[in-house]
Amino acid sequence: MKKLAIAAALGALFVTNMASADDKVRARLMGFQEVPVVSTEAGGTFEAVINRNGDAIDFEITYTGMQGTVTQSHMHVGQRSVNGGIVLWICGTATNPAPANSGNTNVCTSPDGHFTGTWRPENVQTLVNGQQIKTGELNEVIEAIRAGVAYVNVHSNLSPGGEIRGQVRADHRDRD
Repeated sequence: MKKLAIAAALGALFVTNMASADDKVRARLMGFQEVPVVSTEAGGTFEAVINRNGDAIDFEITYTGMQGTVTQSHMHVGQRSVNGGIVLWICGTATNPAPANSGNTNVCTSPDGHFTGTWRPENVQTLVNGQQIKTGELNEVIEAIRAGVAYVNVHSNLSPGGEIRGQVRADHRDRD
């Protein structure tokens, strides 16, 4: 009986550690991940932590060397090599403002930028109805992130569809 209790405790600890490890996600942004591919000197990083309750995502993005003037940045739902709909905004400009309920008032900077923030359910946008993610469904966005079908990109006037992009994935750097 004592061995069963120890095994159960170790199993619970293993599951808890696995769940918390999946709370950290990241992406490396580059032009060659854009669709279509963009040849640019720009690059960037995106890191985020999903709240254990699944009701918030704290994010940080840094980009450098953008060749065009940055016009907007956001997270999309879409698998690698496929464009998807915008679900969460990072920054916008006067000509490409973030929607009022995006909760984001960051103004994009060029050629470099660094932004941090927190996304909550009310910040989820639905700009592509066919993907069936509704406004406010942060849980659906989190499922997409964990499934590896979300990406972050930064758009510029030279590359309106995006100058740099990175597929968001679980951060396994801290795992043994």
